Amino acid sequence: MTAVMTLTNAAGATSTREMYFKTLERASEQVGDKSLTVFVTPRDVQGTALLSHAKILEPDDQWLFLPALKRVKRISSANKSGPFVGSEFAFEDFTSTELNKYSYKFIGEEEFDGMKVDVVERFPLYENSGYTRQVAYIDQEVYQTRKIDFYDRKDTLLKTLTLSDYREYDGVWRAHTLTMQNHQTNKSTTLSYGDYTFKTGLSDNDFDKGVLKTIR
Repeated sequence: MTAVMTLTNAAGATSTREMYFKTLERASEQVGDKSLTVFVTPRDVQGTALLSHAKILEPDDQWLFLPALKRVKRISSANKSGPFVGSEFAFEDFTSTELNKYSYKFIGEEEFDGMKVDVVERFPLYENSGYTRQVAYIDQEVYQTRKIDFYDRKDTLLKTLTLSDYREYDGVWRAHTLTMQNHQTNKSTTLSYGDYTFKTGLSDNDFDKGVLKTIR
């Protein structure tokens, strides 16, 4: 899928970036997904790419390709809480949210945006997460996440992700607008997705580290 990333600073000024994503989704909950994120515009980030191999309890594997340096940089597990290319999304947020990465606690039911939602607290089980916990709001109709509150290592509310404009693709639901609001800096980042295309024939070879240097 393609997407437009809009960054908004504390004064309300905005800038945009165009990008595309490829994802290799796994049916098994014991094996992490693989994803590739590539920036198309503007020129100063064009060709920048992030390759992610999600794990379950082991640290995710992530590599960042910086075209200006013609260099592939491995993202250490200790740095995954840092901002991804100046956005309010962390590197950690750009790997797949695997079910078994967390332990869970049911909080109760609430109403959000006119919907009844289940409120579930989840605690990262993997090392070096930038979050002590997350609180997810999941609608009771199609069971999709509508909001996530992220708490930092001091257990203070750091960010809120809202997910909207859900569309169904042959029984698969995907959000098309994701907005991450940073409560501590008053900055936000919105990802607006185009249509998704499924069953495109991607394989593990498309997510090998070597593909990063071939991106144009």
